[in-house]
Amino acid sequence: MPLDDGPLPPALARRVLEHLGFPEPPPPTREGLSALYRAWCERVPFDNTLKMMALRSGAEGELPGTRAADFFASWLAHGTGGTCWPSSNALHALFRAAGFDARRVAGSMRDLGVISHGSVKVRIDGLDWLVDSSMLVNAPLPLGHDVFISGDPVVPAEVEAVDGTHLVWWHAPPGDAYLPLRLLTDPAPFDVYVDGYQRSRERSPFNQRLYARRNRSGELVILVGRTRYSRTAAGVTSSDLTPADLRRSLRDDIGLSEAHVDGWVSTGALEASFAPPAGGQPPVPAARMPPSMR
Repeated sequence: MPLDDGPLPPALARRVLEHLGFPEPPPPTREGLSALYRAWCERVPFDNTLKMMALRSGAEGELPGTRAADFFASWLAHGTGGTCWPSSNALHALFRAAGFDARRVAGSMRDLGVISHGSVKVRIDGLDWLVDSSMLVNAPLPLGHDVFISGDPVVPAEVEAVDGTHLVWWHAPPGDAYLPLRLLTDPAPFDVYVDGYQRSRERSPFNQRLYARRNRSGELVILVGRTRYSRTAAGVTSSDLTPADLRRSLRDDIGLSEAHVDGWVSTGALEASFAPPAGGQPPVPAARMPPSMR
C-alpha cells in the first residue's frame, strides 16, 4: 500500500469525537486543545494487545492500527489503543480533523540518538504544544524557551529547551527514574511512522508480554506482564494477578471488550505475559536528571 495516510473520513471523525464526549469539534484554541487531549488521555489506552496478536499469529504486512481509520475502527469496537507509532498517527489525524494545526514528529526515547518514538505537536498562536499518546500526561506540554514542570502528581512531566530542540522528561511505574525523550524529526512524514512501527517487529519492549496503561480520574493504572500497578497522589501500589484477574483488569481497568480479550488470549498472549521477560530495557544514559532534580 502507498506510504500515505489521508485525512479521517468526516463520518468517522464525528463518531470518534462523540465517543470522546464532543458532540461538536472543540474550538482550535488552547482550551479546546486541552479538553480534547485530556479526553484522549482518559479514554484511549496505550496498549500492545493488537501488536502481540499480530506478532504471535505471524501476520505480515502493516501492523494493526498503522492507518488512523483502522486504529479508530478497533477503538470504537473494542476499546483498543496501540503503541506509540499507531496511536500518534491516529491522534494526529484526529486533531487535524478537528481543525487543529497538528503535525507528526519523532524522537529518541531515552535520548539514545535513535529515532524510536512518535509524537504530535500542535501550534496555537505561534507556540507549539506536545500532545503525546504514549505518555498520556493529561495536559499539553508547552515547547517554549522556558523550563516547564507539570504539577500533576500522577503523571508528572518536565520539558526543557536543549540544543535547538526539546527534552521531555516523564516516568511511570514500575520504574522510578524519569525517562528523557529528545524530539528530533519535525515534521515526521507518515513513512517515518510506518518504518518505525515495522522496525519494532524486531526489537521493542512491547512485543513479548502485556503492557497496557490507562488514566483514570486521579489514578494511573498500568499492567506489565502479570503485575498491576496503580499510582495516585498518595503513591504507588502493585499486585500480582492471576490469569482470571488479568483478564478482568483488561476489561475493567483498560476498557477492552470481552471479545477482544478472548482473541488476545487465544493467541497464547496470556501465557506469554506470565513468562519471565526476555532480554532487558536499554539503559538510561548515566547521570541524567530532569530539571527539578538538578
